[in-house]
Amino acid sequence: MAFVPEMKMLQVCRGTFGQIRFASQAATKVKEFQVYRWNPDEPSKKPHMQTYKVDLKDCGPMVLDALIKIKNEMDPTLTFRRSCREGICGSCAMNIGGTNTLACICKIDRDTSKAEKIYPLPHMYVVKDLVPDMNNFYAQYKSIQPWLQRKDSSEKKGDAQYLQSVEDRAKLDGLYECIMCACCSTSCPSYWWNSDKYLGPAVLMQAYRWIIDSRDEKTEERLDKLRDPFSVYRCHTIMNCSRTCPKGLNPGQSIAEIKKLMSGLAKKNEPGLETAALHKK
Repeated sequence: MAFVPEMKMLQVCRGTFGQIRFASQAATKVKEFQVYRWNPDEPSKKPHMQTYKVDLKDCGPMVLDALIKIKNEMDPTLTFRRSCREGICGSCAMNIGGTNTLACICKIDRDTSKAEKIYPLPHMYVVKDLVPDMNNFYAQYKSIQPWLQRKDSSEKKGDAQYLQSVEDRAKLDGLYECIMCACCSTSCPSYWWNSDKYLGPAVLMQAYRWIIDSRDEKTEERLDKLRDPFSVYRCHTIMNCSRTCPKGLNPGQSIAEIKKLMSGLAKKNEPGLETAALHKK
């Protein structure tokens, strides 16, 4: 039985070394997050990056989880927007690791040897910390009149539906899914320098969504509003917009289609169905 104590000692050693190994692994789960900070109530204090250390073992997998953990447990003054946490509302759009994306669907880089850098959307005025000023962006969206427009004023709105063929409805795929998060527009160099005149990828894609809708009858009027040197033609097809879209859409293609319609290289087809058939008595 003399071998029993030796076996026990070996087991103790193995257990000790295992604990040391697991403790070492646990230590590597702490990741640094460098977050842009600026408070308008402290105008004398310049914008700066603040570092937070987050234990990834006690945090969700997404960057938004880390930001919520920082705000709840470390620094309640940290300010950012968020709502649905499902990649639907677009509220948590920000620049993470150099890419415009949504914090709620952006996975944390598990490499703890480098910090995760988080900034607000680039080239926009900042309200506070990670919150961009979206007023100009929303005003541009309003300017394209994003609602169905008809020429016949006798049609009473809400009385009946406007018909649309399956083929015409399919033309809206890849357009209506836009959540207006502004990730694409704020990745566009042309929008950086001409955001007062150039509508930007997101707004132009929505403009095309209504231009191409078979139920809308103000196509020419919509195109005429875009006939100036800046609204559309500041797009130089760099395609940053399509690369960064968190929904996988292609704003660059929509802008190209608008240019084709404006130049006469393409024409909107007649509706596949009589859209106002249900409005006739």
